[in-house]
Amino acid sequence: MPYTSTHRVIVIMPTYNERENLQPTIGGIMNNCTNVEVLVVDDSSPDGTGKLAEQMAAKNPRLHVIHRKTKNGLGPAYLAGFQWALLHQYDVVCEMDMDGSHRPQDLPQLIRTIDQRPDVDLVIGSRRVRGGSTENWPVYRDLISRCGSWYSRLCLGVPVHDMTAGFRAYRASIMQRLHLDTVRANGYVFQVDMTRRVHQAGGTIVEVPIVFVERTRGKSKMSKAIVVEAMCAVTHWGLQRLFHAGDYKRARKTSAAQRK
Repeated sequence: MPYTSTHRVIVIMPTYNERENLQPTIGGIMNNCTNVEVLVVDDSSPDGTGKLAEQMAAKNPRLHVIHRKTKNGLGPAYLAGFQWALLHQYDVVCEMDMDGSHRPQDLPQLIRTIDQRPDVDLVIGSRRVRGGSTENWPVYRDLISRCGSWYSRLCLGVPVHDMTAGFRAYRASIMQRLHLDTVRANGYVFQVDMTRRVHQAGGTIVEVPIVFVERTRGKSKMSKAIVVEAMCAVTHWGLQRLFHAGDYKRARKTSAAQRK
């Protein structure tokens, strides 16, 4: 049975050359969640992704499209989507890949957790908790992901197993307290940055198991530059935390107290 949320929910989906994945992925979301809306944030894809998304949106009031002029990273694309979602007063803001790696049938459990647990601010669809898994993922990619999450936990002290996961549901109220205008991460380390910000803001983070499937259409955006950016950023944040541990603890306690 399709899931109906008790909140206004939007799924942000950045795209670059994902034309062949638009219809199956968006169709899957619509079929699994009756009242969830989708926002495509397209970075001027040369394959016509943005144009097709507009054509689909003209026939579906639950689909929206933003066109960005340049391709300058995952982080800025998500930030543009977040700004749009908060401006339009959605209650829950989700992240999801367009390439099919995140299964639409797993989306309801992320949203349901937000619906049923008012104490939860961020739900992460995790490959690294009991019941979570990956399918057909190259060994080197899995190793990069595992090492990245381990290193991030070690440096940042955030109790999350899948720090780099990009399948998420945020409560809009926590997003408004994350100082999004100061986010500078471009690649996949953006997910680590958002997780540490929720934790530092006193937010409650929950991981639910999902199956992550290697894309069957299109080309991965992973590169050496993205890995280097992640290592440098996490190390920098870790050193900040080490030398300003008292400030971090006070900030988290203050944020938690303000929410009561």
